[in-house]
Order: sequence, then structure tokens, then C-alpha cells
Amino acid sequence: MIAKVFDCQWIDWGFMAIKVATKSEASLTAQPGPGGGLLLEFSGRLDSANVGDLWHKAIKTVDRASPGLLTIEAGAVDYCDGCGLGLLFELQLRGQRLGYNVEIKGLAAEFQRLLDMFDVEAFREGQIAKSRRIHVAEEIGHATAGFCRDIGDQTAYVGELCAALIGTLIRPWRLRWKDFFWIAEQAGANAAPIAALLGFLFGLIMAYSSAMPLRQFGVEVYVADLAAIALVRVIGPFITAIVLAGRTGSAFAAELGTMKINEELDAMTTMRLDPIHFLVVPRVLATTIVTPLLAVITNIAGIVGAGVVLLSLGFPLVTYTQHVESAIDTGDVLAGLFKAVVYGTLVGAVGCLRGLQTSNGASAVGISTTRAVVTGIVLVVVAEGIFAVLYHYLGI
Repeated sequence: MIAKVFDCQWIDWGFMAIKVATKSEASLTAQPGPGGGLLLEFSGRLDSANVGDLWHKAIKTVDRASPGLLTIEAGAVDYCDGCGLGLLFELQLRGQRLGYNVEIKGLAAEFQRLLDMFDVEAFREGQIAKSRRIHVAEEIGHATAGFCRDIGDQTAYVGELCAALIGTLIRPWRLRWKDFFWIAEQAGANAAPIAALLGFLFGLIMAYSSAMPLRQFGVEVYVADLAAIALVRVIGPFITAIVLAGRTGSAFAAELGTMKINEELDAMTTMRLDPIHFLVVPRVLATTIVTPLLAVITNIAGIVGAGVVLLSLGFPLVTYTQHVESAIDTGDVLAGLFKAVVYGTLVGAVGCLRGLQTSNGASAVGISTTRAVVTGIVLVVVAEGIFAVLYHYLGI
């Protein structure tokens, strides 16, 4: 769009009379109005092709003039679509908001009738109502109601998921095995490098952090025992679950959320296909199975990282391996792997739940993804606390 500015003359109160014209003969003329006000004269076609340039010029001119009265002469307007009406309504709204009067003259009856359908006062009241601060008690009530609804949805979801899993165990041929193996590859094999890297780094960090305190007592060789027990029982499964929550749980939420926005889930329900059975069960089973396998990789990498530290401190490899073998047994390994199974189930189920709860809107998938990651990590931490208490009292 090319705008032409014609010759103009400065007015004594610092304002300039200008005229802006566009290719399709839409123009805007600004000049002093009666009583020290401002007169805007529109002519031509106020449509989507022209209003863009005129809008910026009109708003800029009105803001510079700060008039007590804004008069809009629209007798020469040949056509006015929604964009043109939006410009006129915006000028009315700015006048109401900034405290000056706005008069529109000469607008054709059919356009004036459409413009009158928009009430400036009602619009302003609606904006004020939306921007008003909610009372603290009301916010607490909304949060409590949302929490209760979320608990109810989770309870119903857990029941449906358990029923679907039991049905799959009874009739395993109903499981979509192709999807199961593909999800297991994405969630398990593709996550092995990052799990091994984090396990190695945590073993390294843990060994270096504990070597200095133990050196004060002359027992720094027991860094091997400490690192092995911590990795196998706690750190390994926990790190694996955190990686899956950020990587796999978020992916599940994004996939199912996108399918819901695209109404694919509604289409499946219409065809009498249960989304829980066809979409959720393969994902939950895949994460449940691959999580302990990833935990084993994390444990091995962590023990290797701690061994690097012990070797750098001058201890022979055989001493480190003997301490690791004496520190952990089969019960420790199984206790950690059982945790990994529970963590994998939680992460997969929560990711699918947040995906199914996706609402409409451009940011809905992002919100569901964030909720899946946050909820998954919180549940993993809570489960770790419960396991710590149970293992303590059971003597495991």
C-alpha cells in the first residue's frame, strides 16, 4: 500500500493539516475543527485494503492533537466493511477512554446502522469487568474447585486405565503391538544415550562430593559403597523417571492433545473405538517396560563414573569392584527396579491424561505439555518419599 502526503500548512497551535490517499481512492483529511477541536474527513472505500494505512494515520493524528471534540465527517465514504467500522469504533472508544467527545456525521444509513450495533459504554464496562481483580476468597474457591475436578478426572481415568490394562492382559492379541514396539523404541532406545550420560555424571558428582568428607576419617575407599548403594536403590531409577517425564511424558501429552484439537479422538469415539484402549494402553505399557531397562543403563553408567573418580584418587580397579560387589546384592537391585516400574507407569499415565484433558485454543497443547511434565515430576518425587518410608519400615 502506497500512501501520498499532499501539501499542507502549519496551524498556529502546532498541528498540521494532512491528506492521506491510497490506490483505491480512500483518503483521510485532518484539519482544525470548531471550538479548538479536530475534524477528520474520510472519503472513498473504507475496506480491508485501505484501512491499515488510514488507521495508523488517524490514531497518530488524534493523539498528537489531543482535541476536546473530535468530529468525523464520513459523508464521502462510498463503502465501509468490517475493517472500516472497526476504525470508526476505535475512534469512538478512544474518545470515551481519553475523555473527549466524538461525533460522526454524514455516514450512510446502512453503515451507521451497523456501527450502532456496537455500544461503546457496554464495551468499556465489559473490559473493566474482565480486568477487575478477583477477591482472594474467590481465587481460593476457583483453585479448590479446579483441584477437586482434577482429582475426580484422575480417579475416573485410573479406573478406566486399570480396566483396559486388565482386559489387555486377558486378551493380549487386542493390543496394537506395532504401536507398542514403536513407542518403546521412541521412549526407550532413543532415551538410552541421555540416561547413560546423566547416570555417568551423577556417579562422578556423587563420588567427588562424598570423597572429601570421607577423607577426613580416612575411609574414602567407601565412596564405592556409597555410590553403588545410592545409584542402584535411589538415584538410578529417579534420574530415569525425571528424564522420561521431561522427554516421553511431554511427548505423549503433545500427541494426544493435538489429536484432541484436531477432533481425531471424537472421530474414534464416533466409530466406537475406545481412545484409552487404542492410544493410552500401548503408551503406558511401553513406558512401564522400558523404564527399568533404562534404569539399568543409568546404574551401570553411574557406577562407571564413580569408578573413574576412585581410580583418579589412586585406588586400584580391583578394590573398587570388590567394594561394589559387597555393597549391593540382588535385593537392592530388585528394589530399585521395582521403583522404576512404578515410575514408568506414573509418567506414561500422567502424560496421556494431560493430553486427553487438552482444551481448545492455540496454547492448549503447550499448557497440557507443561502440566504433564510438572505432574509427572511431582508424582515421582512423592512416590520416592513413599518408597523410602516403606523400605525403611519393611527393612528392605
